[in-house]
Amino acid sequence: IEYIDSYYYNKMELIRFSSSLGKFVGYTELGVKNAERWNSDPSKLAQMNAQKETYCHNNIGIWFSNI
Repeated sequence: IEYIDSYYYNKMELIRFSSSLGKFVGYTELGVKNAERWNSDPSKLAQMNAQKETYCHNNIGIWFSNI
């Protein structure tokens, strides 16, 4: 299971958090700058990694039981 949180502007992906990488990745100049800033903040990374536990792991049984 992978948690991905993407940020878009004008249909262009600027930045993405991937739980498999455990960090933010920027795809534009602005996204790269924000990714560097957010990756240097341990509390921001911990918050995003916790989203995988709270959102994905709690709902995985519900999603697969409906298939």
